[in-house]
Amino acid sequence: MNRNDAPKTPATFHVKSFGCQMNVYDGERMAEMLGARGMTAAAEGVDADLVILNTCHIREKAVDKVYSDIGRMTRDDGTRPMIAVAGCVAQAEGSEISRRARNVDIVVGPQAYHRLPDLIDRAGRGEAAVDTDMPAASKFGALPARSKQARPTAFLTIMEGCDKFCTYCVVPYTRGAEISRSWNAILDEAKALVDGGVREITLLGQNVNAWTGEDDRGRMQGMDGLVRELAKISGLARIRYTTSHPNDMSDGLIAAHGEEPKLMPFLHLPVQSGNDRILKAMNRSHSVDSYLRIIERVREMRPDIALSGDFIVGFPGESDAEFEDTLRIVDQVRYAQCYSFKYSSRPGTPAADMDGQIAAEVMDERLARLQAAINRHQVTFNSATVGRSTNILLERKGRYPGQLIGKSPWLQSVHITAPELGIGDMVEVEIISAGPNSLAGQPSRRKAA
Repeated sequence: MNRNDAPKTPATFHVKSFGCQMNVYDGERMAEMLGARGMTAAAEGVDADLVILNTCHIREKAVDKVYSDIGRMTRDDGTRPMIAVAGCVAQAEGSEISRRARNVDIVVGPQAYHRLPDLIDRAGRGEAAVDTDMPAASKFGALPARSKQARPTAFLTIMEGCDKFCTYCVVPYTRGAEISRSWNAILDEAKALVDGGVREITLLGQNVNAWTGEDDRGRMQGMDGLVRELAKISGLARIRYTTSHPNDMSDGLIAAHGEEPKLMPFLHLPVQSGNDRILKAMNRSHSVDSYLRIIERVREMRPDIALSGDFIVGFPGESDAEFEDTLRIVDQVRYAQCYSFKYSSRPGTPAADMDGQIAAEVMDERLARLQAAINRHQVTFNSATVGRSTNILLERKGRYPGQLIGKSPWLQSVHITAPELGIGDMVEVEIISAGPNSLAGQPSRRKAA
């Protein structure tokens, strides 16, 4: 089967996003753009005229999954949809994707997806449709206004790219240099989201807390100033942000955690390792001590804050003793939740050529030990909320009749039984029980302010 077998003028589409929250945001923006073009979203990819695989390149298995999904696109009757590969795999591998998977019609990078309608037209004519350009002009100005959201929470990208060049990471090569969106563009999008029913916004960036820009009076602002301005939007109840870098945790942003009630008491601040030599080899540009001092200052401003982090085990050359240092920092910080991974060698990154690559079975054992420590602290954090009253924002239905699930201020999933309430309601609850991954609550009054 070749490219000429794909639909010429697709009327329906399906976007499947892999990986990070920014990919989820990008997927939503692609869907809004295609909807503005008159196309209709299809619930299942196999039924759509166009399937967009919005990809992640951080880990090798994620790349393999993309090619596996491409191979399953042929329908029972022998037909197939038009297939577009977007995102970071598209940026990293470019036309190699079309060579390796002949049924891929479109390849578009994360900085060029605003050109997707033109690429669809080109693919429909049987022409090559590959665009992995990183244009100087931002894609955001070419995207349509935000549409009404189907849920009360939304992601909002405020910056893209990364200048940190950690030795294990492909993001600087697939997303480009750090670029901050303008103050007014962010505020306009946030207001449009709130007008469409959103009550909680999560600000996104590869290093989101590196955002800088001029406000509407020409004054330079950091992310703390942006957060304080967003908090003035009537109807916006909650603000979150991810992912942060320790070197960009400014005094103002730390202070905002204690001073701005709409900024939720949750901080995702990756450290990656608990050993200074490994951090230097990773080019993380912070030390264990400097990281712990940031954590201490944040806790001084907001004692109830929930802390989250990222860890990589089995980085090239990591000794048993250096891994023990990582277990030690987990116990020192007492994370409410964490993401942990085995080191994955990515072609083109400096770490891929380092000596001392760690055997898979060693990484497996270390990851199991690390996750056991993380889970222990997560259970302790969740258990400490039992008996506490707090507000939750209801986001979706549960599996049982009348059950609804929302998020606590500390980003825990809380399920309640309250058939008279609905998605988007803010309700005060008493936490009555805690498990390792979720909490149960009892409404103490029907709706919170």
